[in-house]
Amino acid sequence: MSIAYQVSGAGPFDVVLIPPAASHVEICWEVPVFRTMFERLGSFARVIHFDKRGTGMSDRVVGVPTLETRMDDVRAVMDGAGSQRAALLGWSEGVAMSVLFAATYPDRTWALTLYGGKARQLRAPDYAWGPSEGEMLHAIAEGRNRQEQPGWAEEVARSGAPAATEGEIAALEKLFRYSSSPGADEAFSRMNMLIDIRNVLPAIRVPTLVLHNTRDKWVAVERGRDLAARIPGATFAEFPIEGHIPPVDGIEAVLDEVEPFLRDAWEAVGAEQEPDRVLSTILFTDIVGATATAAELGDSRWRKLLERHHALIRRELARGRGKEVDTAGDGFFAAFDGPARAIRCACAVTEAVKGLGLEVRAGLHTGECELVDGKIAGIAVHTGARLASHARPGVVLVSGTVKDLVAGSGIQFEERGVHDLKGIPGNWHLFAVARQP
Repeated sequence: MSIAYQVSGAGPFDVVLIPPAASHVEICWEVPVFRTMFERLGSFARVIHFDKRGTGMSDRVVGVPTLETRMDDVRAVMDGAGSQRAALLGWSEGVAMSVLFAATYPDRTWALTLYGGKARQLRAPDYAWGPSEGEMLHAIAEGRNRQEQPGWAEEVARSGAPAATEGEIAALEKLFRYSSSPGADEAFSRMNMLIDIRNVLPAIRVPTLVLHNTRDKWVAVERGRDLAARIPGATFAEFPIEGHIPPVDGIEAVLDEVEPFLRDAWEAVGAEQEPDRVLSTILFTDIVGATATAAELGDSRWRKLLERHHALIRRELARGRGKEVDTAGDGFFAAFDGPARAIRCACAVTEAVKGLGLEVRAGLHTGECELVDGKIAGIAVHTGARLASHARPGVVLVSGTVKDLVAGSGIQFEERGVHDLKGIPGNWHLFAVARQP
């Protein structure tokens, strides 16, 4: 997989631009608003921008890359550019991935700037904005049909940038046409529709600036205010700009907020701060009927069976990039930097142990964890353990947070209702993994 990226500008710190849905690392320079942004950012920082896989000049893909796959691409681009730690600037569709990256990899992120974003796409009982799922699916289908007709790119450009000049509209048209195919746009829209990062936002611990246009018809300003309110200590700035994509003079006003924020954050945080909290997906497993099986086999045979069980789980953890945190008797406690990888590992474990004549139950939760002497702790860990205790034999049980973060993975779930988890505040909506590709 090849990811296209560019590095421009110079300065004491790095800024990684996480692009919106439409991006092309070369054609972006022909769009006045993006050229202005690159040049302004490059006047005080080293700027790294790239095309997400499946778009622009990056390789096309089969299926839809998940948020965690795209996070892997960000890390690869940073490694390729020689960037150990950077500020992230997430634009529109890039906001969700920026948030997840900053929470998961605080050791590689020192500040976060979010422009034109939202916490979720669809309306919900506890989220007043956005369409219903049916309305969104209808809009996606109509958009796919319209995209294959003449004049589509101009319509989108004028809708998103009503204050732009004719020259800016023409440049945006070209960018939209070259960014991705109609089928890719449809697939990405279906994935983005299901993403919900509300439970991740409280885990952001780096300085954060949220920016939004007051007359944005694509993403209402109330959604930007809601996004900022969910991030501890976030600063919110709004601009009297019409549209989702600002004209050149509008982006200058936005950057007048961004530049001092990044300069101040760099001075306050610096590149050497060690994070004490991190977003992780927690996995707990334990053998069903372990005591009875041990009594039946006897100490020697049970010990040998446990050794085979442990070796099998460690093999699957290595495959899924999981980190073994602790092992107690017949149970495993592990952590992952991506929920889809954790689900696949848990499913592989539940299947593989059947060959040993065993069954395990597994529970998964994604949440903010404390780092204590190199190990993770906190309420998210206890939540994962409680989830595992609710799982039936051979079942991988996950929290709603995990489900919301694996859109596009192909993993399907069955509802398991709302439960109280002993000692954990609130009611928890749980799901069993039904199928994974």
